[in-house]
Amino acid sequence: MKNILLLLTFSLILTFSTQAYVLNDLKQSSMNDLIAFQLNENDIKILKHMREEEKLARDVYDYFYIKYELPIFDNISNAEQVHMDRVLAVLTKNGIKDPASSEPGKFNNIELQQLYYDLIAQGDKSVVEALKVGATIEDVDIYDLMKFSKETKNPVILNIFKNLTCGSRNHMRAFIGILKTHDVTYTPKYITAKLFSKIIKGKHEKCGLKNGTRMGEKKGRGRGQGQGSGRGKGQGRGNRGNRF
Repeated sequence: MKNILLLLTFSLILTFSTQAYVLNDLKQSSMNDLIAFQLNENDIKILKHMREEEKLARDVYDYFYIKYELPIFDNISNAEQVHMDRVLAVLTKNGIKDPASSEPGKFNNIELQQLYYDLIAQGDKSVVEALKVGATIEDVDIYDLMKFSKETKNPVILNIFKNLTCGSRNHMRAFIGILKTHDVTYTPKYITAKLFSKIIKGKHEKCGLKNGTRMGEKKGRGRGQGQGSGRGKGQGRGNRGNRF
């Protein structure tokens, strides 16, 4: 009974929490001026990687929501779509073709493709394993976002990655919280144990708020084959706000 109540509490938190993604340290109008920030080859490389990495997260969570029907997978999948859109906005403004496939579970990055297969295979075993997969995805997201942030001086990329990292910390707390209701302990595989402990001990963060403005709210989407902020063939789950 205790576990059920805790799970319901986490589900309510996930359902009513929303995250905003804005460029905190830039003027509000700068989203229309992304083209002014020239991208070098490495900037393009890391943006393409994160576009597909966020897609991996979205696709895995979509898969496990269909399989297990846990709200956490649906809610965080919505957030991953926002993450994808933030990265795509910079690529599009600079005339760079979207590297992400429109087909769920398909990736141009060979390493991410294999990681997708491995994570799906792990999570197929049980709902607990699927929750551990969620923690692993946020683990690698935080690691890569921090690493890539050290490789660029582009202010637009740095602000977007800052907000995406903040969102991933919240996602990790959510997965770890539900794993605890199953008496399961997650050990980080990518970030340090010290950073992991600091994240888990921290409170839910309001990512990307500026003057009360929230981006990414009330932006419904169907599930399926679409690109960008749309998701193509709906399954009756569109018209829902992006969370986290």
